[in-house]
Amino acid sequence: MRATATPRSRKTGVRALPGALALAMLLATPGVAQEGPTVGTIVVAHGGGRAWNAPVLEIASEAPVDGPVEVSFLMGAEASAYRFQDAAVRLVERGADRIVVVPLLVSSFGTHYSQIDYLTGGLEELDANVARSLERMGLERPPVEVPIELTAALDASPEIATVLAERALRLAETPAEQALHVIGHGPNGAEDHAEWLRNLRPIADSIAKLTGFLDVQIGLVRDDASDTVRGEAVRGIREVIELQHALTGRDVVVVPLLISRGSLSTRRLPADLDGLAIAYDGDGLLPHPELSTWISRRVREAVDN
Repeated sequence: MRATATPRSRKTGVRALPGALALAMLLATPGVAQEGPTVGTIVVAHGGGRAWNAPVLEIASEAPVDGPVEVSFLMGAEASAYRFQDAAVRLVERGADRIVVVPLLVSSFGTHYSQIDYLTGGLEELDANVARSLERMGLERPPVEVPIELTAALDASPEIATVLAERALRLAETPAEQALHVIGHGPNGAEDHAEWLRNLRPIADSIAKLTGFLDVQIGLVRDDASDTVRGEAVRGIREVIELQHALTGRDVVVVPLLISRGSLSTRRLPADLDGLAIAYDGDGLLPHPELSTWISRRVREAVDN
């Protein structure tokens, strides 16, 4: 069953930690005023090198949420210092009696969202290869006894359109006479690919309204898929960009839909698009402050749900 994108409450682990124990004592004490729960937030991202991770840490620290915030990375050289289970334990030790997990991912469909869904107790089991990836990184369900709620990823969030529109306009000369192509990482499977595109089509429409580009298209390179699947995806994107150039006679503005600036945006995509008439800079969504606003909104929606 594919994970849904609505918040879910779960408890994981086998022992109560100090924060949960303190709350139980407070509730059992006559005459003590009972306040609302302290909500802790874990922002979970794919992870990469230090340069990739830095804007994630920055945006998480700036998110206007009530309660403590931790960051976890699924992969990368620094992942062992930001393990999911450790982040959950630290939040409870800091007084959290409820945890909201916000996946800083483009889509709620795909391998990495499934991994987070498993870590938060939503999925009972994972594909063997996906499970081994978690094991290699030393990631496991946290030993805490507080509710853990998983929110949706970015999906069709309006904040994406705002960020991409601003970045595209920086690269454009006369948007009304140019075309825009937004390129994302994309998933491996065909079903997940369809869900990514379903969420991104309204984003493309919003960007067109915000910017006035003559044409706005979205493509996914499916970067982790087989060479054959990825090659077909890249060929399709190149063909669409060539058609956009033929339509306008102007350089096509190309903006990557990626969380942070990394090897995909700075090396692989430029190689994929080599020889095309484009304007491109390879920046990610971060560190735009709209992502801080988005984190806060996801937490608020989970708490209010």
